[in-house]
Amino acid sequence: MSRFTDTFRNIFKIHELRQRILYTVGILILVRLGSHLTTPGVDSALLSQAMANKSMDDLFGLYDLFVGGAFSNAAIFALGIMPYISASIIIQLMGAVVPYFQKLQREGEEGRKKITQLTRYGTVLISSLQAWGVTVRLLNMEVQNLPVVPEAVQGIGWIVTTIIILTSGTIFMMWMGEQITDKGIGNGISLIIFIGIIARFPFAVMNEYRLIQAGQKSIIIEIVVLALMFFIIAGVVLVTQGTRRIPVQYAKRVVGRKIYGGVTQYIPLRVNTAGVMPIIFAQSIMFIPNTVLSFFPDSEFLQTMAGWFHYTSPVYSAVYALMIIFFTYFYTAIAFNPKDVADNMKKQGGFIPGIRPGKQTSEFIDNILTKITLPGSIFLAIVAILPAFVSVFGVTGEFAQFFGGTSLLISVGVALDTLQQIESHLLMRHYDGFMKSGKIKGRR
Repeated sequence: MSRFTDTFRNIFKIHELRQRILYTVGILILVRLGSHLTTPGVDSALLSQAMANKSMDDLFGLYDLFVGGAFSNAAIFALGIMPYISASIIIQLMGAVVPYFQKLQREGEEGRKKITQLTRYGTVLISSLQAWGVTVRLLNMEVQNLPVVPEAVQGIGWIVTTIIILTSGTIFMMWMGEQITDKGIGNGISLIIFIGIIARFPFAVMNEYRLIQAGQKSIIIEIVVLALMFFIIAGVVLVTQGTRRIPVQYAKRVVGRKIYGGVTQYIPLRVNTAGVMPIIFAQSIMFIPNTVLSFFPDSEFLQTMAGWFHYTSPVYSAVYALMIIFFTYFYTAIAFNPKDVADNMKKQGGFIPGIRPGKQTSEFIDNILTKITLPGSIFLAIVAILPAFVSVFGVTGEFAQFFGGTSLLISVGVALDTLQQIESHLLMRHYDGFMKSGKIKGRR
């Protein structure tokens, strides 16, 4: 414990690191303030009543999770940084199928600058469309026949103004994320999403505590379930962070068929190459049925179907898990191309011992990647459906979402990356980091 406190003291001894951390904290405070500033023209009191009566177990609830409650507050940062993430994903997917984007990816720094510029343009376009959708949703919200947006305010002027405000909010958040990356501790976009998720955790804990105080839940069962789930989550996260290394021999000098002065390096293949993306894709699709069916409250058949697609339903969990496994393989195939790796190795005079360069090397890498992706995808599916199993034991949905899915993986991943950034600054100045050995040091 004393070494841990010494590490914190060392952080504030380094002027540059102290300035970067304070700069990052300041920007994150601005992000949270903007998440509570209601868009002009919206009655915040009526909006609170309207949102209290709405279930967030749909696509809107997923979106609200990522933006830290700003969407349900109709705040100026209601769209969050998600339009930028959506534009980045679209550009990345297009890089796998569109020759123009493939060419940009191979052009080095200039290509990256062009891709960044196109991503920003895409962010503005997606933000504008989503902002227009938010205005339509707000105009249709009522509480006891009282509109959330007063009739005196409604009109084309309010719609255009709101679209501009929400789009500007997203662009401003994108800029703040870039500032954190350049002048702060790094990982700016990820930290903005991270702080939005974590900001809701204290309220979820307090709500759970009130239910225990009211006698609606047993504290013993709650503690047992929480301890069990934490152990499962810790094991799953450690497994999904694992890698398989393939040895590659690089020849310094080749005379005929003889190799002189060979150097051995390794290609790290991650068990979970796709990261959190399969969960995001699958979760977005799984929320669509409930979102659509919510527009037909009078149909018994459709409401029965809505029950099947509720996140606590076994049918939902089974379909959700299978979709995550599929998208893990799909995204891995896009993010990692064995043929390109084999071609680069061949150009640099490298080869895998016992495997011929070229096509056989590509097939060998692809075979290994396929095998290690299967357990990675299964464990990813387990993480995703954990909240549904926790809910069976009486844990509220608001609190259960922190046990799995995107919130868990993003929180753990960003926390580890941030600790690595701080660790590298400390070690550069010959200070001990948070860990002298272990996972963080190994990842560095």
